Amino acid sequence: MNTYAQELRATAKAMIAPGKGILAMDESNHTCHKRFEKLGIDKTVEQRQAYRELLLTTPGLNEYISGAILYDETIRQFTRKEVPFTKVMADSGILIGIKVDTGAKDLAGHHGEKVTEGLDSLRDRIAEYYGMGARFAKWRAVITIGEDIPSWACIEGNAHALARYAALCQEGGLVPIVEPEVLIDGNHSLERCYTVTEETLRTVFDQLFCQKVAFDQMILKPSMVISGLACPIQANVEQVADATVRCLLDNVPASVAGIAFLSGGQSNERASEHLNAMNVKYKSQCPWSITFSYARAIQQPALEHWRGNDANVAAAQQLLLHRAKCNSAASLGQYSAEMEKTPVLV
Repeated sequence: MNTYAQELRATAKAMIAPGKGILAMDESNHTCHKRFEKLGIDKTVEQRQAYRELLLTTPGLNEYISGAILYDETIRQFTRKEVPFTKVMADSGILIGIKVDTGAKDLAGHHGEKVTEGLDSLRDRIAEYYGMGARFAKWRAVITIGEDIPSWACIEGNAHALARYAALCQEGGLVPIVEPEVLIDGNHSLERCYTVTEETLRTVFDQLFCQKVAFDQMILKPSMVISGLACPIQANVEQVADATVRCLLDNVPASVAGIAFLSGGQSNERASEHLNAMNVKYKSQCPWSITFSYARAIQQPALEHWRGNDANVAAAQQLLLHRAKCNSAASLGQYSAEMEKTPVLV
C-alpha cells in the first residue's frame, strides 16, 4: 500500500471541499505572453511575477479557492516583499499544485493531433516539488475533434501518458489531476462531442486501472460535453448539463475523489451557468462532487482590468474574487444571473 495513501485522500478531499474549486494559473510563459500581448502588457519576468502576485494575494480568495495550480517558474517566485509564493499560499490555506507536463506536441504520423510529453525525469521532479510544498499536480492531454480525428492512436497514447503520470504522482505524494481535454474548437455537434468524450474517458480509466492508480486519490478535470464553437446549432445550458453528467455517470468510477471541470474557452458566465445547472439538477445523483478548475473563466476580467498597472491591482483583485465567488456558488447550485449584476469595484 502506498505510504502516502492517507495523505493523498485527505488532500483530494480538501481540493473539492464544498463551495470551493481550483484556480488554474499554470500558463506557460509563452501562453502568458500571448495574453499579455493582446492587452499591451510588457512581456517580462517582472510582469509575470507581478500578475501572479496579484492573483495569489487577493484578499479572501481562500474562501472560494481550495488550491492553485502553478507553473514551474511560479512555484519558485517571491512577492515584491520577498515572501515565497508558496508561503503566501500556505499561510492562507490554499493548497499548492504544480503543472508537470511539458506541453502537447505533434503526434508523429497523425496530422492535426497532439500527444502530451513530460514523463522523462518526472519522478525526480515530483520529489522536488513535494519538497517545495506541492501536494497535487496537473497533466493536460488534448483531444481534437475534426474530420477523421481523433484517432485511436491519439486517444490511447494520451491516456497511457496520463496514467503513467498519475501513478508517479501518487507514488511521490502528489494528488494527480487527470485532465483529458476534448477541445471546443471545431464545428462538431453536441452528440459528436459526447461520443468522443465517452471514448476518451473509457480509455483513460482503463489505462489508469492498468497502471494501478487509486481512483479515490485523484481528481478528474474533464471538459464539458458541448457544441463546437463553430457548430451552427449550439446546445443550451440544460442540454450541456444533461449530456455532460450522463457521460460522466456512464464512464467515471464512483470512487474517483472529485470532478473539477475546465472551462475550455467558454465565456465566463456560461462556464458558471453550466456548472450550476449540473449541480442544481444532478448533485444528489452524483457519487462525486462537481466543481471547477478554471483559468481564463476566473482570471480574464482581472487581467483585462490590471493591464500591468499597479494602480489597478486592488480593483483587479475584486474582479478575480467576484468570479471565484460566482463559481463557488455554481458548485453548490446557488449561482444566478443576478450575481453578475452585483457591482464589485469600489
